[in-house]
Amino acid sequence: MTVKSTLALGATLACALSTMAVTAAHAEGEMEKCYGVAEAGKNDCAAGAGTTCAGTSKVDFQGNAWKLVPVGTCTTMKLPDGRMGSLEALTRDLPA
Repeated sequence: MTVKSTLALGATLACALSTMAVTAAHAEGEMEKCYGVAEAGKNDCAAGAGTTCAGTSKVDFQGNAWKLVPVGTCTTMKLPDGRMGSLEALTRDLPA
């Protein structure tokens, strides 16, 4: 196995494990996915196009990248420039 394929396998495994953890927290009903609130590189796993897993968002508040937040807080978070979080993916602030 090459170094490249070993790294790819490790990244895939890490993403799968973090997705399981995210799913468990999400299933408990205490947390919800909130799109457009994560800073660059601080999104949770499985963001939208242009990202592959946790920590891969390219810009602050990328609309298709999500972060788990306490239920009921997503759309009331104070973000720069009047941005708002959303319970659905957004088309704003996407990487070029």
